[in-house]
Amino acid sequence: MANTMRWTLPSSRSSSPPFMSKTQIANTFDQIAVLLELDGANRFKVIAYQNASRALATLEEDLLIVVKENRVTDIKGIGKGIGGLISEAVLNGSWGNLGELYDKIPPGLIEMTGIPSLGPKRVRLLYEELNIDSLKKLKIACENNKIASLQGFGVKSQEKYLEGIELLRRYQGRSRMDIGLAYGRSLEDKISQIPNVLKAQLAGSARRMRETIGDLDIVLSAKIEHQEKIINQIMNFSGIADVKGQGTSKISLILESEMLAEPIINKELDFSLSENISEKSINSTIDAQIRIVSPEAFPFTLAYFTGSKEHNIRMRQRAIDKGLRLNEFGLFSEKEAGDKIGMEAAKNTLICNSELEIYKNLDMDWVAPELREDMGEIEASLQGVLPNLIKIDDIKGAFHNHTTSSDGAATLEEMANYALKLGWEYLGIADHSESLNIGGRQIGIPSDEIINQSIEINKLNKHFLDENINFRLFHGSECDILSDGKLDYPLEIRNSLSHVIGSVHALGSWRNRDESTNTELLIKAIEDPTFTILGHPTGRILQGREGFPLDMHSILRTMAEFNEEGILKAVEINASPYRLDLDWKFCKYAKEIGVPICINPDAHDTNGLSDVWYGTQIARKGWLESKDVLNTKSGDEIEILFGK
Repeated sequence: MANTMRWTLPSSRSSSPPFMSKTQIANTFDQIAVLLELDGANRFKVIAYQNASRALATLEEDLLIVVKENRVTDIKGIGKGIGGLISEAVLNGSWGNLGELYDKIPPGLIEMTGIPSLGPKRVRLLYEELNIDSLKKLKIACENNKIASLQGFGVKSQEKYLEGIELLRRYQGRSRMDIGLAYGRSLEDKISQIPNVLKAQLAGSARRMRETIGDLDIVLSAKIEHQEKIINQIMNFSGIADVKGQGTSKISLILESEMLAEPIINKELDFSLSENISEKSINSTIDAQIRIVSPEAFPFTLAYFTGSKEHNIRMRQRAIDKGLRLNEFGLFSEKEAGDKIGMEAAKNTLICNSELEIYKNLDMDWVAPELREDMGEIEASLQGVLPNLIKIDDIKGAFHNHTTSSDGAATLEEMANYALKLGWEYLGIADHSESLNIGGRQIGIPSDEIINQSIEINKLNKHFLDENINFRLFHGSECDILSDGKLDYPLEIRNSLSHVIGSVHALGSWRNRDESTNTELLIKAIEDPTFTILGHPTGRILQGREGFPLDMHSILRTMAEFNEEGILKAVEINASPYRLDLDWKFCKYAKEIGVPICINPDAHDTNGLSDVWYGTQIARKGWLESKDVLNTKSGDEIEILFGK
């Protein structure tokens, strides 16, 4: 078993207010909600902390200003008591008596909540009834049939917990987007090819394009007389590691790498990625649930299992407001359904041949799956102002890519030729700057060698022009933002480049400083006249490390001020599936205040250029349209914007 980690309240690294950032407080309140449930607290108290966490996570204002102006309780979802805690954390760096709760709960109980279907309430029951306070004790209790005899649990629960413990041992429950989608699409494709399957579609977090994907959900429709035979054919697929459950309408499977249609390509990685990722092996497994429904129920089941839970709640409320009821089987009259539930209630459903018709019957525009997170899409749908989301075909190039001149695996010419194959009009080269080194080895291009790359780029651009090829290379650099907020390379070199991507790589000092200091120093870098694009803004690596503390709203507001004055300052969605940074939750805000977004693959070989697809999904999830993304512009437009 993995070593049990104890949750602790964060300590401030600042010498003056704000002592705690809104991100720190939001994360802490998430933990408090779990701890309260484990402690048997009133459900309304638990919900209050959950709501407060969500409110802070989406707060666009400076929290210190809100606190100083005594407006904390004006924030929807925050009451007087929790508002006082927020003020205390911000102004004093203390947490009231919350530390007592952290000390009270055994850390093993927290770890147990990571098992699917074993929430805090049930963990508490197991602790009270059998003194189970660790995964090890839970495993022993299950193996000795102690759980099955407890009221409200049973044999099936016991079996699920054993499976869940094994799942935690193998991996921590979620896959990167690229891996989850590879499994999901392969399974979806195999099911679609079975005779008499009318439709099969991926749902859940995979369809919503979350940056990490949990269990796969696939909904398939078939007439009832064909369903049993279809189930039997699915059970004979290669690539099934185990069968967790099989019924007439649902199959639960564990998939292994043999399920994949083709191997996952191992792309060349940035040195900081290869050092920090905990690689989920393609030989590991992923859980999948397949639901078999009638053609009539398919649109409703697909919508329901696409989620999110929050979006579904809002949709059900919209139906209630119109005298209807919505469930996974239909949309029907509340009055006619009465006390009936499930399929029985949906017998007299309105006929909807697609999700679009479900929304139409609720007087709403269809909402793209990526947007279904209850982040304003319901209101936009009702008002008819949903965005026309960007598509991969809108991308005309990218600005952040590496070659063999730094830590890339492909030459300048190889990268250019592959970009041409993708149909792009341009490619930005941004090799690392000279300060970057690892293990005593210099990774970046020394100052006295940058001119050589410039000569090579000019030669290739002349070739494209002479051959009447609508393509060009932009010579930029991924300049390190040093710990004091200065940019690497002398000013004359930065001035000679088409664009400067400012990125933090030496994360040690940044991760050990408070949010305010980091934000101030990053703004200092952005204010440099040569700075063009903020690269992988927080430095996070999905399932590898958290980003450094940063007030992203403040960073974006600073960039917006420059853009209002006609000075280009853009922020990157780093499209590597290991990063997907900028987080999609900030994209909508950037769009609203006029900060251009770049979707950059940060490619270190030719295969990496195709990662722009993942970045485009994140852009869509962040409500971005083609006009909001810098690299949907033509090569001529980019030359004007870069002033080259």
